[in-house]
Amino acid sequence: MNARSASAKAIRSPRARHERHPVALASAAFIAAIVLVPIASIVAIAVSGTGADWPHLARNVLPRSTATTLWLLAMVSAGTASIGVTCAWLVVAFDFPFRRLLAWALVLPLAVPTYLAAYAFGEFFHFTGPVQTALRHVFGFQTVRDYWFPDIRTTEGAAIVLSSVLYPYVYLTTRVVFIMQGRNIADVARTLGARPSKVFFRILLPVARPAVVAGVALVLMETVNDIGAVEYLGVRTLTFSVYSTWLNRGSLEGAAQIAMVMLVLVLAILQAERWARRRQRFHGARATHMRVRPPRVILTGWRRWLAACAVLMPVLAGFGIPLLVFGDYASRRLEQLGEPALQSAFVNSVVTAGATALVTVFAAMLMINAARLSRSSAVGSMARLASSGYALPGTILGLGLLFTLTRLDNAIDGFLRLNVGISSGLLFTGSAAAVVLACSIRFLALAEGAIRSGMEKLPPHLDEAARSLGRSPLASAREILLPLLRPAILTSAVLVFVDTVKELSATILLRPFGFSTLATHVYENASRGVIEDGAVAALLIIVTALVPVILLSGALMRDSEVSHS
Repeated sequence: MNARSASAKAIRSPRARHERHPVALASAAFIAAIVLVPIASIVAIAVSGTGADWPHLARNVLPRSTATTLWLLAMVSAGTASIGVTCAWLVVAFDFPFRRLLAWALVLPLAVPTYLAAYAFGEFFHFTGPVQTALRHVFGFQTVRDYWFPDIRTTEGAAIVLSSVLYPYVYLTTRVVFIMQGRNIADVARTLGARPSKVFFRILLPVARPAVVAGVALVLMETVNDIGAVEYLGVRTLTFSVYSTWLNRGSLEGAAQIAMVMLVLVLAILQAERWARRRQRFHGARATHMRVRPPRVILTGWRRWLAACAVLMPVLAGFGIPLLVFGDYASRRLEQLGEPALQSAFVNSVVTAGATALVTVFAAMLMINAARLSRSSAVGSMARLASSGYALPGTILGLGLLFTLTRLDNAIDGFLRLNVGISSGLLFTGSAAAVVLACSIRFLALAEGAIRSGMEKLPPHLDEAARSLGRSPLASAREILLPLLRPAILTSAVLVFVDTVKELSATILLRPFGFSTLATHVYENASRGVIEDGAVAALLIIVTALVPVILLSGALMRDSEVSHS
């Protein structure tokens, strides 16, 4: 009996040994609980108090804000889907002048935050901007009464602005599907006599629908999260109403109630995405089939230049206009680089983004390691819950964390005063720690996704082989997994760093007095009507975000071109 027991113990699978890991379970539960804190705080604030503001909000604020938000979401989703899918189809299925360069450049608008795009579009299409100035010069108009020009400061104008910089989410996800399988099945359809338009609408578009839905869902999350663009363009969305109710009316309870409506809207978007993709699956092509690609259709005559112009226009709108506007302003204000305020904002942005990247990557590695060790449904559910912070708008995160951290600061300070006789002050809300925590919660999904993608490329039982040779779980992770995952870890850190530099909505709510980042520096100048004074800071944001965007686009180009060669 003892020999049989020893034999059974010796051949026990690693999966069975991995099921009992209380430390992994505790770490996953702790991270998931932190993500739930803002939501629980918003609910607590919303149901507290007398509810005196609710009748006013329900009658005068919510109907208009909700209708405006839904209309904006509908237009942005239609705009980004049209631009992203069309551009992905053109660069993958056809050959035309500058195709490779344009396929790379289509990702560049990701480096431009939505609020910077709004400021740039507002200046570019203003009465004194280059477009209307050229219009008056050509036709001899003297005043604004002599001609009609569309106003960018409308809901429709905001949709154009947001679509110009958010379409790469749809472009990237759709292009991957077209590269993996779209061109193969399209080539089969063309050999049967199908016209290109019929191939696109009857074959390629249905195949790409899961990717389009996934990209549009990301776009909608960014649209709901936006505050700088909609405020500057005068669009009263739910996000704007949260700030207005809190700051102008002084009603934290009312702001929390509007935030709850936003949360319901976000959950509805996520549910709609799952419903739209309920029977859709991706099917990757075999490696042997990926070696030789069907040739692209070579466009000739006017069609080749029409395709090039169609792909170029989104790049000029989403990246060219902001670069032109802020580059022109910044070229006349280079002395600002020596101003202490701008230098302080730059240092604060770098330090905050660096700390957020470290915290987020560490938390993501804890979650992935917990799921890898325990392999239980409970830990898997906690990991998914912890990664859901990206779906929370920065407004909800900021408002919920502000309430929670303020109470925590007061509790710590009261305890120390009573028992030690000293005051701790505001440990969290009086420093950048609150901003770091909010960005870590929101961007945990980015880090987790990048590291998990790297993990999936490794042999499934690599670390288990090391542990069978006597290595502990910690030693096998440190000596085997971490060196192999270094590229994925660096990628996740860069992504989180860039998004934190661009983050505005949560930073506005949570930053301490006198603390400014590049994003808030630009926002403050725009709020005072002097956008040009924030041009240098705006360019610093774009340049900081541009490096990883270029690396991402270059990687995609290499993946697609190597299989075609």
